[in-house]
Amino acid sequence: MDLGLKNKIVVVTGAAGIKGSIGETIVQSLANEGAIPVIVCRNDRGYGYQKELQQRGIDAIFVKTDLSDPAQIEKAAKTIGDKYGHIDVLINNVGVNDGAGLDASIDDFMYSLKLNLVSFFAMTKYCLPYIIKAKGNILNIGSKVALTGQGGTSGYAASKGGVLGLTREWAVDLIKHNVRSNAIIIAESWTPAYDNWIKTLDDGAEKLKSIVKKIPLENRMTTPQEIADSCLFTISEKSSHTTGQFIFVDGGYVHLDRSLLTDQ
Repeated sequence: MDLGLKNKIVVVTGAAGIKGSIGETIVQSLANEGAIPVIVCRNDRGYGYQKELQQRGIDAIFVKTDLSDPAQIEKAAKTIGDKYGHIDVLINNVGVNDGAGLDASIDDFMYSLKLNLVSFFAMTKYCLPYIIKAKGNILNIGSKVALTGQGGTSGYAASKGGVLGLTREWAVDLIKHNVRSNAIIIAESWTPAYDNWIKTLDDGAEKLKSIVKKIPLENRMTTPQEIADSCLFTISEKSSHTTGQFIFVDGGYVHLDRSLLTDQ
């Protein structure tokens, strides 16, 4: 299916993770659809991704940015606007489940909010004139933690709850500009970071088994590619009358009847 994303300027935050991460997978999927990805992230790995994309003839750029710093975000938005003149899509993807729980310092809690929530607001605020110009749309990457809790991660949970609030608020606020705002909500996804975490556990194999058996559909984790595919459809004109929605790509993890869970 042609999603109509060819030559669309799509800004993706937190997208310079290692190969196979959600952000990087979104970027590669965009490139495969003919879009022009713009990577906004603090990791120098982004320079390598920029080079790879440009070698494919794609006019993509990497804008190195500490997304916990609103001043750097404002500068990044100007850099993007000056180069392309407009932004078709903003995907607020950055997120770190940093374990800032009730035992964390206030400073650690506030930093979690800055990275995981304030960055979404700042990126949207400073990119908005370019998004309105293109009658573009905004997609926020959320987490089931906002709805189910997790324990030991107050900063991330509060941030992701705020992201859902902003998603719906922006859908209302921007409807007069014909700008859509939606969120993709992820539960358990098999990313390189998740793989690395499992490997640090003494009982990693058993822990993984206990997690996947709680995922109703096929008792497996969501792949980054499945998340990327859902993102691309949602930002495309194929989803042109969808706004203010929370789209769960989670194999039924959050909503389906608990009776589906067995020990088998």
